Amino acid sequence: MKIHLYFITLYSILLFISCNSKTEEAPQKEENENIVIVTDAQYKNADIIVSTIEDKEISSVIKLNGKIDVPPRNMVSVSAPLGGYLRSTQLLPGMHISKGQVIARMEDQQYIQLQQDYLLAKNKLQYAEQDYKRQKELNLSQASSDKVMQQSLAEANSQRILMNSLAQQLRLININPNSVATGNITRTTNVYSPISGFVSKVNVSIGKYISPSEVMFELINPNDIFLNLKVFERDIRKLFIGQKLIAYTNTNPEKKYNSEITLINKDVTAEGTTEVLCRFFNYDPALIPGMYMNAELQLDTKTVKALPDDAIVTFEGRQYIFEEIGNKKFEMKEVNIGNKEYAYTAVVNADSLAGKKIVVQGAYALLMKLKNKEE
Repeated sequence: MKIHLYFITLYSILLFISCNSKTEEAPQKEENENIVIVTDAQYKNADIIVSTIEDKEISSVIKLNGKIDVPPRNMVSVSAPLGGYLRSTQLLPGMHISKGQVIARMEDQQYIQLQQDYLLAKNKLQYAEQDYKRQKELNLSQASSDKVMQQSLAEANSQRILMNSLAQQLRLININPNSVATGNITRTTNVYSPISGFVSKVNVSIGKYISPSEVMFELINPNDIFLNLKVFERDIRKLFIGQKLIAYTNTNPEKKYNSEITLINKDVTAEGTTEVLCRFFNYDPALIPGMYMNAELQLDTKTVKALPDDAIVTFEGRQYIFEEIGNKKFEMKEVNIGNKEYAYTAVVNADSLAGKKIVVQGAYALLMKLKNKEE
């Protein structure tokens, strides 16, 4: 009897140990890697705000790039029409100038010779006109032949033509013929700015001889600048004159410039692009010709399901949102995004998010906690 009771007790102990061993060796259920739970303090520090997906009007956008340019009438190359030596100039690249301002003084011996020739031609014209009057009076009394009178008239006309030609050459180098007629001969002449704007290039130095074909200065009037954008052939049909767009620079993308399309080039390059010219509604002196800019062109507007940009986080090239599934418990879900506008992003697969509580602020903090929880 005692032996039988001993075996029963031994069997019970072995059975208990066996059960405990199986319980300890049973695998535990793995935790969902996309779920994150935060404490009250973490919830407060992350400043988490939960909301639902909204209906927003978002336009499809074409992103373009180009640079600021000016029309040919606003770009001037200044040269010395008759050549000469540069005596003085104060111009430096970037300097502002006004129309009619003296930008250089030229000096050359030919200026003196030209004024001398003008005075001689003027005196000869006076003599020729007086001679013609005498010959005309003598011809009336038959004291002079018609031939002599006609020769004196031709001489007067020739001197008049020569004097007018020399006068125009003087005006070409900004010397007033009337001033020369009073005997005021100068060896220098001024070069005046034909436009108001700023100096783009200075190609000369003091004392250098400037040939008539040489460009001394390049001036730009930026008041009529435009934006020259490159558009791919596939997008040309979507554009039209008067279409509005927003432009911004790479250095200051937060500052937006409103503009509109004024001209669409009909010529397509070998690269499959064409030029689109746009004018700015408001001129900004900070925009300099040659500066590169980006532009966003809005097309059709549609009402779509959208979330604030802060609600969507990017990880390893994919986009995710966090859905609240419990008290301070969130699940990360992948989403497909569409166009963006006014700090909102369209969500393509939005049906599964209808009525769900989505984190619209603090999503990045949840992503950091989720991906670094092991650490």
